[in-house]
Amino acid sequence: MKALVKSEAAPGLWLRDVPEPELHAGEVLIRVLRTGICGTDLHIRSWDAWAQTAITTPVVLGHEIAGRVEALGSGVDTVDIGDLVSVEGHIVCGRCRSCQSGAGQLCPNTVSVGIDRDGGFAEYVAIPATNVWRHRAPIDPDVAAIFDPFGNAVHSALSFPVLGEDVLITGAGPIGIMAASVVRHAGARHVVITDVSAERLALAVSIGAVTRAIDVTATDPRAVMSDLGMIEGFNVGLEMSGAPAALHSMIKAMAHGGEIALLGLPSGGIEFDWDQVIHSMLTIKGIFGRRMFETWYAMSVLVGAGLDISPVITHRFPFADFDEAFEIAASGRCGKVILQWD
Repeated sequence: MKALVKSEAAPGLWLRDVPEPELHAGEVLIRVLRTGICGTDLHIRSWDAWAQTAITTPVVLGHEIAGRVEALGSGVDTVDIGDLVSVEGHIVCGRCRSCQSGAGQLCPNTVSVGIDRDGGFAEYVAIPATNVWRHRAPIDPDVAAIFDPFGNAVHSALSFPVLGEDVLITGAGPIGIMAASVVRHAGARHVVITDVSAERLALAVSIGAVTRAIDVTATDPRAVMSDLGMIEGFNVGLEMSGAPAALHSMIKAMAHGGEIALLGLPSGGIEFDWDQVIHSMLTIKGIFGRRMFETWYAMSVLVGAGLDISPVITHRFPFADFDEAFEIAASGRCGKVILQWD
């Protein structure tokens, strides 16, 4: 089969012919239809400092996966051949305290698809049945492919109550824009999103989920507060960019008692004014992945209730054109980029 492989400990990805994955007990063989390109994949392709410590080559990349069930390993009875499925890319041990208490997202023994084991930038992928999400209602395979990052958005957006609240989102990438759609759907009053990319800010506006989209190179988020009738600051902050300046601006714009969810990964340490955090009595919560599987239920309910996340997908490419697809994804002047495998 064809697959995108990190074959060497060097920048780049390579399209290779590799054996189809072996199907073990408790696993599902998926015929891949679509995969989304994630920021993690960009880090691995460029072979940056994080990738050099996290990746053992060779490995097939890709963890944002949608496909149809092709075959079932022994003992699998939760899906049927032909089902359209998405993949939860964090495989947990099932034995630690977190797993046994129903908090698998906290498992310290997590194995990541497309990083620690072969992923879905391939014609076929084998995944434990416990990590397969079956779509019971009709859904566009493109949307099914981005359920993984959509889950990050939902997990972050619903970490704190947002009904009637004013929400600041720093980072108008695909996850930030989807988070804006979620908090708007959940009843937020004002949703303000910031970025430095004109294209991504325009995309956020076109989807209709934000009250304001701000280029932070020209405008401070606090400058819109009086226009929106805000007195004390934002009640909820969602930091999606990983940029130190974004976190600094968010802390300054929060109301006393405000709550911040951090999803964006910084490239290094960030120093900020702890005095302001303490005196404003802010709550700061780290977010990683999705709650398994409560977030997945919430995602399906939101989509079933009419939340349309498809506009965040701006580019689609046949897998053979992966180089162009990755270049566009790395440019930051796009939404979600999808590779097609069918």
